Amino acid sequence: MNIAVVGTGYVGLVTGTCFAETGNNVICVDINQEKVKSLKAGKIPIFEPGLDILFDRNTKEGRLHFTTNLKEAVEKASIIFLALPTPPGDDGSADLSYIMGVAKDLSGLITDYKVIVDKSTVPVGTAEKVAAIMAEKLSKKMFDVVSNPEFLREGVAVDDFMKPDRVVVGTKSERARKLMRQLYEPFVRQGNPIYFMDERSAEMTKYAANSYLAARISFMNEIANLCEKVGANVDQVRIGMGSDSRIGKRFLFPGIGYGGSCFPKDVQALAKTASEYSYDFKILKSVMKVNGIQKGVLTKKIKKHYKNDLAGKTVAVWGLAFKPNTDDIREAPALVIMDELLAMGAKIRAFDPEAMEHVRSIYGDRITLCDKMYEVLEGADCLAIMTEWNEFRTPDFDQMSGMLREKIIFDGRNVYDTEQMKDLGFQYVSIGRPKVRGKKSA
Repeated sequence: MNIAVVGTGYVGLVTGTCFAETGNNVICVDINQEKVKSLKAGKIPIFEPGLDILFDRNTKEGRLHFTTNLKEAVEKASIIFLALPTPPGDDGSADLSYIMGVAKDLSGLITDYKVIVDKSTVPVGTAEKVAAIMAEKLSKKMFDVVSNPEFLREGVAVDDFMKPDRVVVGTKSERARKLMRQLYEPFVRQGNPIYFMDERSAEMTKYAANSYLAARISFMNEIANLCEKVGANVDQVRIGMGSDSRIGKRFLFPGIGYGGSCFPKDVQALAKTASEYSYDFKILKSVMKVNGIQKGVLTKKIKKHYKNDLAGKTVAVWGLAFKPNTDDIREAPALVIMDELLAMGAKIRAFDPEAMEHVRSIYGDRITLCDKMYEVLEGADCLAIMTEWNEFRTPDFDQMSGMLREKIIFDGRNVYDTEQMKDLGFQYVSIGRPKVRGKKSA
């Protein structure tokens, strides 16, 4: 097939590259000339494991192209994906101006039948709005608007796209359904389903899935906080819960709150949709409140240890991205925690394998960014772990002991075993587990 992807952000670039990998001819279009120039030169603007390999292969094979010319991109395309940003407004509602603007432009360019696909995460009813704009200039026989939400997890997005648990397609058009099935069949050869439904149900499915996962995370964070008060161990509780087939093991790990480009935005947007329909979605309101509070839990533990006096203290930070295997710092708990520490007079030395440049653009010289993970420990009073990158899981504890002024770790992701920390002589403060009181360094 000939496919156009409008927007070369995270979703657009992964979508276009993966469709090219199955033999389609893909043109990705973006209004940012510098970005398109960089992509044509083979430079990927995001970090996503495995994407570079597919990108290089398909650009060299001539199946993946980039342009700033919308007309050129859609001229031969039978399917046009809209992978455009939908940033949240002050009231939590999704900003659809980019999508509606492109829909209006497309209505003046289309000369034969096209399937227009909302790939962006959009509120219920967006497909109808896009169709209405396009129908102002086009016959309804010239196009169909389909909802095809993405379920990509940053860090494993390529695998998620190439081997999806399911594909959700919202359309009432048999013609569009046939094309979308043909497009996705190579990705579901092992028998995973393609679910066809109406457009509104497809749009709701995306928000419902992400909001439910956010609720699971928030529930486990509440359980962890209660475990600390009653003397239970959240690790053991999590294992006991996860073994129940009705619950399952995933998204039961407590921490310092969720972040990223999806969960915060999608929970807000669904809550806003509920309010527009005069429905009081109490659980979603609680999820947002709990997540906001949870981002401050680690700071409270640090403050308590230092008796609310952090002036002149140096905190070493491992992990800045909102999760491992990505450079995305949007809504990252680490940023909230660092802001609180800085406000209390602390100094920060930080390291992340991929997110350093993004953080540098925000903080400048207010924090010290180090090139290596052990470098941040030099002269630090303590270590705070914000993101569970694999390289932090089995560090050289002897080296750490010799570099930290005090052998204490505040772990916001429960990376280490408490018994191991006890044996190594560390003070170890984590989430929902008993505090380990090791011996202080001389």
